[in-house]
This record gives sequence, C-alpha cells and structure tokens, in this order.
Amino acid sequence: MRKYKLTTNLGLKITAFIFSVFLWLIVVNVDNPIGSSTFTDVPVTIVNEDIITSAGDVYQVIGEETVSVVVYANREVRQDLSAEDIIATADISEMDTSTGLVPVTVTIPEYSGDYESAEAVPRNLRIQREKSGRKVLALTVETDGVQRDGYILGEMTVHPENVTITGAESLLEQIDRAAAKVDIDGISRNKELQAALVLYDANGNELSQNQLKNNLGEDGLTVSIEVLQQKSVPIVADVSGTPAEGYQYTGCVIEPESAQICGSDENLSKVDEIRIPAEAIDISNAEASVEQTVDITPYLPEGVELAETNSGTVKVTAQIEEEGTRTINLLVSSIRMDNLSDLLQVSFEPDAEISLQFRGDQEALDMLDISNAVSVDLRRYTRAGTYEIPVEVNIPDGITLISEETVTLTLEKKVQEQPEQEHGTQEESGTQNETSDEGREEEPAEG
Repeated sequence: MRKYKLTTNLGLKITAFIFSVFLWLIVVNVDNPIGSSTFTDVPVTIVNEDIITSAGDVYQVIGEETVSVVVYANREVRQDLSAEDIIATADISEMDTSTGLVPVTVTIPEYSGDYESAEAVPRNLRIQREKSGRKVLALTVETDGVQRDGYILGEMTVHPENVTITGAESLLEQIDRAAAKVDIDGISRNKELQAALVLYDANGNELSQNQLKNNLGEDGLTVSIEVLQQKSVPIVADVSGTPAEGYQYTGCVIEPESAQICGSDENLSKVDEIRIPAEAIDISNAEASVEQTVDITPYLPEGVELAETNSGTVKVTAQIEEEGTRTINLLVSSIRMDNLSDLLQVSFEPDAEISLQFRGDQEALDMLDISNAVSVDLRRYTRAGTYEIPVEVNIPDGITLISEETVTLTLEKKVQEQPEQEHGTQEESGTQNETSDEGREEEPAEG
C-alpha cells in the first residue's frame, strides 16, 4: 500500500487554502456586507459634572444635547440596531477649557465586538460654564380643557404658592413668570389635582427646564379647584317716590333682563331673582321716564356671585307716562306680515322693536292687549329693497293711537331651486324664469 506524505504537492495545497479563504470572504461580504447606518436624536449623557458643580458653578449646553451616530457594521448587525442601543457620553474631564468643547464618545455595549466603529456627528458638545443663581417666583394657575356644561370655576389655589428655580444666571434672566398648569376637562365638583410647572419668558414663550432645577421634590405641584354651578335668574326692580301730578308709573324695563349667577347647589336653590331695592330708583315728581344705571353686585345673596365679574351693571328704565296714555313696546318679529309676494322674503334687525303710544280710558288702557293686533300690508311692495312701512293696529273703540308708526323691513328675493332636467331643457326653463321675474320687477312699487 502506497503512503502519501502531507508535504506532497504542498504548493498546490497552500494555493487551494488561500483561494478557499478568499472565496469565503467574497461570499460573506456579498451576503452580509459591511456598511454604515445613521441613527439620529441619540441623547448625550454628561459625566463628571462635579468638576464644575463642586466649585459652585453650573454649565449649560450650547445647542442640541443630542447627536447623530454613524455605525459601521455588517448588514445583519445594522438591521438589529436601534438608537436606544447606543450610548453617547461627554466627559467634562476631557473638556478643552479654552473652547468649551467636550468630545462625545459612542459605545454599543450589547453589540461589543460586532461592529467596526461608531462615530458621533457632531463629535463635540459645547459647554458654557457660568455662575449659579436662584430665582423665587410666585405661581399662578393655568387651566387646560373645559369644565362640564352648567359649571364654572371658582377659586383656585396652588400648593406651594412659590417655586425656587436654580441654574445658570443667563437662563434665570430669561424667566419672567411661573405657572401651575392643570387639566380641568370635564370637571364638575371640587377637586385637588396634580399640576405641571411651566416657565415663560417675557414674550409668553415656554422655556425649557432641561438645565434648570426646582425645589418641588417628589410632591410636585397641586391645585385646589372650587367648582360652582351656574343659574340664570331674572332681575326685578322696585321704585320709590311718586311721579308729578297727572303722571303715573307703569313699570320698569331692565336691560339685560336676567343675570348668570354661580355658587354651591345649596346657595343657588335659595335664589329665584335678583331684586333692586326701591331706594335705588327714585321717581319723585317725574314727568318722563327715569333711566338709572345700577350695579346689582351688592344685592346678591351671601355665597352667590356673578358668573362674569364684569356683568354686574344693568340699565333700569322706570316708565313714567301721562295719565290716560300707555306706551307698549312690541318686537318686530310679533308683527303679522300680510300679502307678502311668493317671490320675496322679509328680514329685519334681530330684537328690533317698535314703540306704540295709545290714549284713552285708563282702565281700558290697562287691559289693552295688542299681541295679535299689529300688522303691515305688503301688497304694494313687489321689489327687493329696504322700506319704511306703516304699521296698522286693530284697537278697540275708545282707544286711539297717538302717532302713526312705521317699521323698517328688508325684502329679498327667494332663492328657488331648479328641478333636475336635461341640459337643453334646463337652459330653456331658466330663460323663461328670468323673463318672468323681470316682468314682476317692472310692476309699480310704492313705499
């Protein structure tokens, strides 16, 4: 039996080995090649801060505290990597004191040995060293959201009332005010809620607190919120004194007629109206209506307040009329519109009203009801426009209308929808309608 030695054809064997290794490298690089991937917004952790803080100073990062990281590794590793796997650190002990630049070092602990390199972009953070300062600010309350319908926010108290902010003097100078922001969406009863600290500059812009510290600790901020129920009640008024001889007091007109009040359920249940006392409106020897501006706030019961603090002023008109006369104010919307063209519609100012004055027996005047007795005749008003139209009043015998009144009405064309038709037929129909409308507009109109 012939024996082979290892050294037989040694050159050929070495060549074959080198070729196989080369071929393996080619296969590996084709199937799982080395390349680069960039991971953005990787936060930078600053270490050895005590080098600055132990001297009583503070620092701030100029620019962003995040970097992009370019990782060189094979495709398999790069596909598995995420930004959360990457750790970027800036060591204060390596800071260049002349420029404030601190090199950023990148490591990927879970993939140690599995990647070729990882580099931060930019490669440095810029640190500015400053003197430390403190600022004490009173806290106000800001709300986010809307309380439940029918309720209003009452007193809001923040705990603690002040906050102490420490940090670089240049950052402290930017702070103008501090607020406790609390979410009150859907709130309907008294509550104490957690709040977030928000800092603002003089222009109302929110400031970052990344490089600032406060004294709030783990308890943070809380806000005690009082929630009050709302209610609408009428406003009524009494008067004092007697009008001049031959004149009489016929009642009060109050604008607005009602007020929105708020308070606890128990207190609101006791209030049915707000009454202005007689001494506030004096009509002694009056020969004409007396107008008075009154602040109703002093007449609110204890535990009840206005829903809007600036809504406490009302206008009271004590109506004084000559005996044997009566003035009735009537909303235009109550006037009957007779003989209105089918092609027109009527509009008028919202809440518009007219004033009608009557003379007659006082007892009959006191019983006079004109709610369905006032009308206008629109038969002769066939064109669009704004007109002053005489008012007709149907009144009983023995009573007369002292002066004729008119009402301002605007007549407008109705918008008529065309039925769906074939194109040619629709055009033809439209022309006929236009001709018909023009013919109507040429009819004589008076007003």
